[in-house]
Amino acid sequence: MSDKKDRPGKPRHDTRKGPRPPYRDDKRTDQRSEQRGPRPPRPERTERPEKTASLRPLSSDSIFLYGRHAVEAAAANPEREALRLIAAPRAAETAGIVKDRWPRLPVVNAEDDSLFSGLVPTDSPHQGIVLEVRPLPGHSVDELTPEDGRPNIILMLDQVTDPHNVGACLRSAAALGARALITQDRHSPHESGVLARSASGALESLPWMRVGNLSHTLDELKEMGYWHVGLDGDTETELADVNLGQNIVIVMGSEGKGLRPLVAKHCDMIARIPMSGLVESLNVSNAAAIALYELGMRGRKD
Repeated sequence: MSDKKDRPGKPRHDTRKGPRPPYRDDKRTDQRSEQRGPRPPRPERTERPEKTASLRPLSSDSIFLYGRHAVEAAAANPEREALRLIAAPRAAETAGIVKDRWPRLPVVNAEDDSLFSGLVPTDSPHQGIVLEVRPLPGHSVDELTPEDGRPNIILMLDQVTDPHNVGACLRSAAALGARALITQDRHSPHESGVLARSASGALESLPWMRVGNLSHTLDELKEMGYWHVGLDGDTETELADVNLGQNIVIVMGSEGKGLRPLVAKHCDMIARIPMSGLVESLNVSNAAAIALYELGMRGRKD
């Protein structure tokens, strides 16, 4: 017997004729190559410019002042302590003023504006110069004893939280001869680059006092001889009718809520700025400027 038996059925026959055709994928690739032609050369790789890392603050309480007016005003303030200057070539004049004020101040040369990233709010016009500083020393209400022979006008803001508005109020108060700005230490902005730029240098020249309780502070100022005028649109008395002498505290509330009841209760008078009827209210910084001018000029005439 044979070791292996043939399987039943028809024998297998090879039906292919000629050599095996090329793979389908090869044929498709060849056709595409003929249609497209030779592949263009690959462009050379170009190195991407490295991003400049943002500078880290030198102190936990660092403030970054930016813009020519804010930086030059800081350099003119003997109470200001600077930590570092970051300047682009286009700000050479202001940088020179800063270096004259602080000859040993560390200076970082900014070849491009990427170095200011993280130090200045996006899209803020820094004019190529940033000064890292410490906060200004605080002031006491005891410094506000009325001075004879001049109007003593103080501006007090009750929970005005926008740093742009507070900065603009500082600017108006300094321009119109006020003695100081008073805000609450809570529910109001702290010293910052945004506020300093809005103040346009006034942060360095006008005393800004942050107190714990506005009502208690009004009591202290009352004992010194100040009269208190609160501004509110819902009253009959107009600002032009106020005649309280030269020593006045102008008290203003936020644009939304206005004066808080307890703060308003500590005012001797509540007055309003008359409107034409086309608008119902003014921005707090604009209203402050009008009140400072009206009462300040009257004090000069007296």
